[in-house]
Amino acid sequence: MNPNDRKYTREHEWIKVESEGAGGRALTGITDYAQDQLGDIVYFELPKPGTAIKQAEKIGEVESVKAVSDLYSPISGEVLEANEKLMDHPELANKDPFEEGWLIRVSIADPSELDSLMSAEEYETFVGGL
Repeated sequence: MNPNDRKYTREHEWIKVESEGAGGRALTGITDYAQDQLGDIVYFELPKPGTAIKQAEKIGEVESVKAVSDLYSPISGEVLEANEKLMDHPELANKDPFEEGWLIRVSIADPSELDSLMSAEEYETFVGGL
């Protein structure tokens, strides 16, 4: 269910490393579990390119027909790109949270922060206990 090529947070975000090491790049998004719990997503507030972000700190919000939830950064770095498609089509995060529905592309400030995140298997065990 959750792709093995990513790491996961307890707040239900994922990160997929595109290029390794300090200064590397990664995509982030919300998990299938998160989009399922939120229901129909109608709006995203995402950080602008150039914004410095820190691991586990709030980076934006997602609004659904059920609730408004905070989004948190899986790692520290700088926002390189926000998924502009989500501004006009937030439902992409419901339809395809792991590919087309990605949130932001970030630079990786400290690759060791990835070690504190869960594997797909660990995340599935985590959400299984919720």
